[in-house]
Amino acid sequence: MLTDSFNRPHDYLRISLTDSCNFRCSYCMPDEKISCMPHERLMQPDEIDQITRIFVQLGVRKIRLTGGEPLVRKEAREIIERISRYPVELTLTSNGVLADQFLPVFLEAGIRSINISMDSLQPERFFQLTKRDRWQNVWDNIHLLMENGLHVKVNVVVMKGVNDSEILDFIELTRKKPLHIRFIEFMPFDGNHWGNDLVYTAADILNQAISAYDVVKLQDGKHDTAKKFIAVGHVGTFAVISTMSEPFCTGCNRMRLTADGKMKNCLFSTGETDLLTTLRNGGDIVPLIRENLQLKAAKQGGQFSDTFETTDASNLVNRSMIAIGG
Repeated sequence: MLTDSFNRPHDYLRISLTDSCNFRCSYCMPDEKISCMPHERLMQPDEIDQITRIFVQLGVRKIRLTGGEPLVRKEAREIIERISRYPVELTLTSNGVLADQFLPVFLEAGIRSINISMDSLQPERFFQLTKRDRWQNVWDNIHLLMENGLHVKVNVVVMKGVNDSEILDFIELTRKKPLHIRFIEFMPFDGNHWGNDLVYTAADILNQAISAYDVVKLQDGKHDTAKKFIAVGHVGTFAVISTMSEPFCTGCNRMRLTADGKMKNCLFSTGETDLLTTLRNGGDIVPLIRENLQLKAAKQGGQFSDTFETTDASNLVNRSMIAIGG
């Protein structure tokens, strides 16, 4: 089992397949005209396979594929099929646009849960946030996934003054639909114009929820990042991910691999370890993996102030979200 210097076990790996995306969400991309990495810099399918095998041998039991948008990667089908052969829980995060084309692949690979990013239920606002007129496409695919038995989580990045007025609309969806809404606090990354005044906190979200519904707290897992709730009488649930206002780092079991093969031990870590170059040179990446984990900070990459209200985003060192992997 992989552990860090705080004796936290790490058995969950998030693998970014690409830094390319067919959306242009401002909180993820620093620039709408961002240049993506050339294909040869990306981990190739066989390299992803090799690295996955090593991580599984080291105790990884869950893998999430991310991007950018993972399904725009031309080898996405092959990569999903390769990873599905390992004894892991395989899932992915997607914007949902291509989900209908990949449904047979998901089912064949044993994927039973998928996260779909959708930050607004209003088509016009959705377009403003994504720069793409694909709301209906995503909405239809969410229903298609549910109809085929997948556990669908809808990720909503909540930004004060932007989409915080839709919180109750999202929760209302769970009345009759087996959807699992996950409200995510707005986080700072390179070039995404984060400000602490734009953070709509988990407490704010929950206060809205209890003003309109009888809300019951659900049991969270040991390593869960989301605090789960249900409105009484609803078939679906909602949750809050309080990265900024109430960090959950003590139970962190996550590692990240960027599309160009750099290992990050935290979403906000300043350092990265180049696994891909060593792999391509025939070297052993296991010592690098263990060393990277030993450098993991106790909380939020060691970069944040005690509270998000006093955090200065200009002092943070990190990539953009799309370059890290969602």
